[in-house]
Amino acid sequence: MKTSTKLVVALSAALWLVPMTRAVAGIDVTAGDWKLDFSGNVNGFYVGASCDTPSSTTGVTGGLACAGDNSTSVRNGLLPAALVFSATTRQDDFDIDVTIGFYPGINSSAAGQVNLGGGSPTALATPGIDARQAFFTFGDASWGTVKIGRDIGLFAKDAILDDMTLLGMGTASGNQAPSNTSLGRIGLGYIYTDWEPQITYTTPSFSGFAASAGVFQPLDEFNQDNPLDYSKHTSPQFQAGVSYSFGDPKSDALTGKVWVDVVTQQYQLPSGTYPTGLSTSNDGTAVDGGVKLDVAGFEAVLYGYTGKGVGTTGLYLDALSAGGDTRKSDGGYVQATYKFDKLKVGLSYGISDLKLADDEQATENTSTLLKRNASGVVGVYYSLTKSVTLVGEYIDTKATAWGGDEARERDYALGGILFF
Repeated sequence: MKTSTKLVVALSAALWLVPMTRAVAGIDVTAGDWKLDFSGNVNGFYVGASCDTPSSTTGVTGGLACAGDNSTSVRNGLLPAALVFSATTRQDDFDIDVTIGFYPGINSSAAGQVNLGGGSPTALATPGIDARQAFFTFGDASWGTVKIGRDIGLFAKDAILDDMTLLGMGTASGNQAPSNTSLGRIGLGYIYTDWEPQITYTTPSFSGFAASAGVFQPLDEFNQDNPLDYSKHTSPQFQAGVSYSFGDPKSDALTGKVWVDVVTQQYQLPSGTYPTGLSTSNDGTAVDGGVKLDVAGFEAVLYGYTGKGVGTTGLYLDALSAGGDTRKSDGGYVQATYKFDKLKVGLSYGISDLKLADDEQATENTSTLLKRNASGVVGVYYSLTKSVTLVGEYIDTKATAWGGDEARERDYALGGILFF
């Protein structure tokens, strides 16, 4: 799949999510004025991946379906293992919280380094550990909360937290030498929210309405198909979101949530000499929104996003043409699950599209640039106990280029995850 393989392994290693949907409250300890909480998860899956045979028609730059040898592995799913430490207290009319998260995986990396590339399934290899979260908050229920540090972003956060493959596998990227996560539905229905340095403010809930906004570390634009380096930033990245939650799960038959988010930033070429007509500065902006409904044992999620100059799969990846012109992108997913006592079954389908920039239209019939990543997932999730969930998934992933090249991957995953 040309250079897209490098992107897949880099992303799959970086997409490490804290178990924000953990099934139990963790282990609490009180020490003086502080309440300490330890929580986390461990998971593992047996995965079989069936890939298209590489040929002159399977090259998709930015595609997320494999083209190569079939493979089997024992690996992490969309979540790595995690140990998250939090401490909370009340001081001088402020609620204060500090959180630090450590994320080891079960998959081997070279010399035990943090696994930021493909895995290394060789003798004497060990996994790495990444500190994905490090932040503190202060505030009060009367006026809201301020967060300072590194944590999950606002844009597309609900999309991934509501993704049923969060407890499972989704698309099994890099399965021959797995890093510490799979892709789930990242790049196959939503752009990855990421973990970013930030200063954000969140309002209290007013009759179900809440809003957040903040400044974030701006991200460099990275392209697989050109060497341009848009790494200069003279202003921060901005993210904001508003949501409305309704219904009480303890008393109401229908509950749900509606949300809208936005992300925007500028990225520039550093000082230097560039070809005439090349854009030296661009803006990247995207908007997303979704609806989640729960009634009886049925849950449905509908999500979508659209943007220009933000790229696909990850924020500001493949956002520009070789001439520095912005590409449009959009996508979304639909998901339905039903729970029978301890057993939950689910169906999910999503797409992520990337449009050619205006200066690339002449190459529409020959370009190997990604046009669409799409996947369908069938999942079965069984709550063996309140802490242990057994998982089975079948995933069908397809990547299509503008010039007609395509690759298809079929995965199955069997395993489980434990939260504490």
